[in-house]
Amino acid sequence: MQLRFLALLVLITGSASAQVFKPFKVNLSAGYARPLESGATGGVLLSLEPKYGLNDRIDLGLRYELALMNHTTTFDNGSLISEFKGSSSFVFTGNYLLSERNFRPFVGAGVGMFTVGGVNFSEGDGGVSGGTKLGAMVRAGFKAGHFAFGAEYNLVPASTGLRTSSSTIVQRYKSPNAYLGLKIGFDIGGGMYD
Repeated sequence: MQLRFLALLVLITGSASAQVFKPFKVNLSAGYARPLESGATGGVLLSLEPKYGLNDRIDLGLRYELALMNHTTTFDNGSLISEFKGSSSFVFTGNYLLSERNFRPFVGAGVGMFTVGGVNFSEGDGGVSGGTKLGAMVRAGFKAGHFAFGAEYNLVPASTGLRTSSSTIVQRYKSPNAYLGLKIGFDIGGGMYD
């Protein structure tokens, strides 16, 4: 009887230690960034996101992202200009994985600082200054093994102000900074290992 109990204990202990959860991982992603305002065109984005798994379903991370795309600036007289500009961000993130299988849908959100590029107007008319803004991000996607596919909407406040020209005409302007990112990437590390 004791021999059977000892064999059962060894079997349970062996199977319990066969899988080890690795909490730390780094996600590297690239993709397509597109402002949603009229007249804007898309560009590229690159991101690096170290993450720590509280368990096999919840990840906390810090995303650094660089996005380059064509934004528009609209004036109160109805005219608009379009110019290529960049945005970079440091965003604290949280993800919730909806399953424990190899195919794992996820949802997430984050908040952080976005640095947006400026836009030049015609010569002598100044421009929209760049700056740092507090913003947020929401995301959804899925993981398949260590590969991740996702969509993120980055909610960044618009740049606004007054344009003064050489003829002293003053116009209000608005340059939206929010954008949608579609990305593919992979995780290095993390997960369950035998």
